[in-house]
Amino acid sequence: MPSISVRKLYQDNQHKLQLAWAAGAAGGDNRIAVEADRPVLALVGHLNFIHHNQVQVLGIAEVAYLHRLEQAEHHTGLNELFNFPMTLVIVANGLPIPQSLRDYCHTHNTPLLTSKLESPYLMDVLRIYLQRVLAASTIKHGVFLDVFEIGVLLTGKSGLGKSELALELISRGHSLVADDAIELYRTAPENLEGRCPPVLRDFLEVRGLGVLNIRHMFGETAIRPKKTLRLIINLVLADDDYMKTLDRLSIRTETETILNVPVRSVTLPVAAGRNLAVLVEAAVRNYILQRHGKDSTKEFLERHQSMMNKPEENSHENNLD
Repeated sequence: MPSISVRKLYQDNQHKLQLAWAAGAAGGDNRIAVEADRPVLALVGHLNFIHHNQVQVLGIAEVAYLHRLEQAEHHTGLNELFNFPMTLVIVANGLPIPQSLRDYCHTHNTPLLTSKLESPYLMDVLRIYLQRVLAASTIKHGVFLDVFEIGVLLTGKSGLGKSELALELISRGHSLVADDAIELYRTAPENLEGRCPPVLRDFLEVRGLGVLNIRHMFGETAIRPKKTLRLIINLVLADDDYMKTLDRLSIRTETETILNVPVRSVTLPVAAGRNLAVLVEAAVRNYILQRHGKDSTKEFLERHQSMMNKPEENSHENNLD
C-alpha cells in the first residue's frame, strides 16, 4: 500500500506552504497511507470528528472551538475528544496554537505543524501532492513518446527496433518521455501518467550508437517530463504469410488494462519496406479522429454498403416502369 512519512511531506512542502514544526517531532516517521475504502483526496480535511482525516487541518473555526473548550468551566480533555488516530495536525492561517493541542501532540507523538497560509489553499496543495505521491504505480517496458500531444507507448519484443523508431520520431519533431522503463501512475480513476525514472531521464539507448542524450542532441523541446498514456502501439514481427492473414477491413477496438485503467491498443506489424514512423503517426492521427467520432474504416464500409444497395434500388425502379 503506497505511503509517505510526515517528515517527507514536510520536507517537500516546507517552503511552498510556509510550514513550521511546532510539536510532536518524535512522530516524524508516522505514515500517511491510502485507505482501502477512501479516495486519496479524503486524506486531508478540516478537523472532523466523524470522518477522521489522517491529516487534520485547523482553520479559524476549528482553533476558536478548541480555545472555547479550554475556557469552559468543565474542560473536555483532548484525550476524550481525539479518541481516533491522527497522523498529522496542521494549524493554518498563522493562528496561535491552543496549549491543550500542543500538549496533546507532544504527549502522543503526533506531528503538529503550522502554516501562515489559509486552510483551503493549504488543503488543495496537499491533496494534489498526496494524489501524486500515493498514486498506484507499475513499471512497463518500452519507449514512451509524445506524438502529436498524445502519450504513446511503443512495446514489443527486444530487437524489433523500438529505439530506432523512437529516434526517427524524435527527429521528426516528436518528444521522448522515457526509454526502457516507464513508471505509470494512476492519478485518477481513468488516467495513467507516464514518467521517467530519474536515472534514465533524457537518455535513449540505440543499438550500434550506445546511449544518446536526447536533450543535448535535439534540444529542450525533445524531452517531456511526463505525459498521460492514451495509446499503446505493440510492434510484432511479420512475414509475408502473416501479412496475408490480416483482415484489412476488420473493425477491432483493442484495449489493454493497466492498473484497472483501459488503454487503446494497436498492433503494428514490422516487415521489410514498411515506414514505421509514418505508420505510427498515422495511427496516432487516426486515434485522434476516432476520439472525435470519425472512424475511417467504418465510414468506408458504410459507403461501400450504400453503393452496393444502389443497383437494387435502380433495378426496382426500372421494374416499376
